[in-house]
Amino acid sequence: MAEGLMVQVPALTETIRLAVFIGLFALLAAAERLWPRRPLTVSKSRRWLANISIIVADSLVIRLFFPILPVALAATAQVNNLGLFNQLSLPSWLNMTAGLLVLDLVIYLQHRLFHRVPLLWRLHRMHHTDLDLDVSTGNRFHPFEIALSLLIKMAIVLLFGIDPQTVLLFEILLNATSMFNHANLSIPLPMERWLRLFLITPDMHRVHHSVIPRETDSNFGFSQPWWDRLLGTYHAQPRDGHLNMMIGLREYRKQDELGVWRLLRIPFESISARRGV
Repeated sequence: MAEGLMVQVPALTETIRLAVFIGLFALLAAAERLWPRRPLTVSKSRRWLANISIIVADSLVIRLFFPILPVALAATAQVNNLGLFNQLSLPSWLNMTAGLLVLDLVIYLQHRLFHRVPLLWRLHRMHHTDLDLDVSTGNRFHPFEIALSLLIKMAIVLLFGIDPQTVLLFEILLNATSMFNHANLSIPLPMERWLRLFLITPDMHRVHHSVIPRETDSNFGFSQPWWDRLLGTYHAQPRDGHLNMMIGLREYRKQDELGVWRLLRIPFESISARRGV
């Protein structure tokens, strides 16, 4: 029975995630054209070629090296009664809420760790080299970072026994909110102030992509803003304003040197393991 689940669940999960990804990507890309927040500073076509190539590389890594995805692992843990939540008799709504909060907190802490530990920053800094932000940036992560993030997520799923429905919902929400909060999307300010009380908005996350270190080391959340507010890493607005702030890293300022092959080599480059500012 468990083997059957492991075969069926990944295929279903990937189908659902792909459908949500394509639909939301197209919707946000269209919205960015209609209501852009900032003028673009470099060639969009060259950025998108690099970013979409990275997304394809990430997908290949996942398929080749992670045949047991978090949802399949959650299903296996549930069948075998493994993990904390599988030992408790919690109502389904509480089980799902607790699982979502645990996973979201782990992603927040992981993100902080990737900024703080020099070796992990080498992996993560590729994401910060984008010179403009838009929906394509939401999936611009080095394949090695994706692989390590998956391992961490799978360990948490197994340790806590988070059920497969919750893991699937979290995976969809994480991908959707990452695309949303990286979008170059203008939201009316009264709505934006209200929205960022329970969801990370593009304006809130854009601060995290500033070249200024104290701004880069803030707003680490991907979906919920509560962890940044509770744990002291919330930064409301960029020093130079959203239209004038500089996006990216100071040591990577030439778009023609940020093609896909250069991006894949970034973790192995010998420049400063932290930000060169």
